Amino acid sequence: MNPFDFFIANEFIFAATQLTLAMLGMGATLTPGDFKEVVRDPRGFTTGAVIQVVLVPLACYLFIIGFTLPAGVAIGLALCAAIPGGTISNIFTFFARGHVALSIAITAITTLLCLLSVPIVLDLLVYHHLPGEVVIPAGKIALEILLYLLLPLAIGMVVLNRAPRLAPIVSKWAIRLSLFIILLIVIGALGAGRLDMDAFGVQNALVVWAFIVAICALSIGVSRAMRLDWADTAAINIEVVLRNINLGILIKASLFPAIVGVTDPVGDMIFFTLLFYGAAQMAFSGVFIVFYRRVIGADVTARAET
Repeated sequence: MNPFDFFIANEFIFAATQLTLAMLGMGATLTPGDFKEVVRDPRGFTTGAVIQVVLVPLACYLFIIGFTLPAGVAIGLALCAAIPGGTISNIFTFFARGHVALSIAITAITTLLCLLSVPIVLDLLVYHHLPGEVVIPAGKIALEILLYLLLPLAIGMVVLNRAPRLAPIVSKWAIRLSLFIILLIVIGALGAGRLDMDAFGVQNALVVWAFIVAICALSIGVSRAMRLDWADTAAINIEVVLRNINLGILIKASLFPAIVGVTDPVGDMIFFTLLFYGAAQMAFSGVFIVFYRRVIGADVTARAET
């Protein structure tokens, strides 16, 4: 068995390992006090959570019915809409001078909610795009989210509580190893010929970009309509756009497991859509940092003068 066949045969193990490490690293940065932000600032949290759990899937539904998308792209986009934000959103909120505590609270709570929300959103958005032999196994997805996402998150929090000096080291290396495994997954997919930009097509790439722009505008518009300040708006906006692609890859590997010697155009298209979204969201991150550092700085200055 060549190395790329080994990757295909063990795709789910790679996906589960990288997600577990990512969430362990995130958990090692969280304390129960971070959840108090929900109580202290219910308006900001409620706005962010509703956008994440309700409005983003609704926007995705409009994209799916509004464009003629291949099944793999539709399912991949639905996965991007269903999964919560990831720990990277907290990091970029910090760099953008946004409300970090609010970002952490939204990440933590929507991550807990995804135990129920992900199977429901997927079933509502893409049941008609699934091949006849594939169904949304709500119980299986919920169990995998519990085992590979919520459990390591809780373990990381315990490490921070019991060994605060060790926690930063655990967080740093767990996240680094997770990123390394993501790199291995991409290399394996490329070597196996499963990432084909020509097959994906420019039109589908533009749809993914347009979706990101749409949810970006949606989150800013709703946040400002709720009269949230720019620091809160930044936290919500970044949280909405930067999704936990690690979880999406795990769910893809569970629903559409790669098999050595067997082509799977739908599964490969889902995988490419997730990776393309992940790359695109990182490009947006740089714009976020520059934009929000300016507007939040100006906002702080204006408040100080008044």
